[in-house]
Amino acid sequence: MASITIKATYSLDPETVHRLEEIAERWKVSKSEALRRAIRSASEDLPSRGQRGIDALDRLQKALGLSRDAAERWAKAARRERRDASRKREDRLL
Repeated sequence: MASITIKATYSLDPETVHRLEEIAERWKVSKSEALRRAIRSASEDLPSRGQRGIDALDRLQKALGLSRDAAERWAKAARRERRDASRKREDRLL
């Protein structure tokens, strides 16, 4: 079965082309195959989008420097504010 390929044009600096040629020669594959393998390998090392978001949230929370008690107080206050806002809205609707 034939594999589907897409022809694309990219601009690479001479040093990168030289390295690509060396890799392809060492692996005894075409430059296209060497590039496919390199991209596949690099993409496996990347965290998923969800993980990047969680990592960003972790960094943000650490940067705030909140203690566990302070974070719990904030969460309770936020819940109370939401409940109060809901009650006010329900009272207006009645």
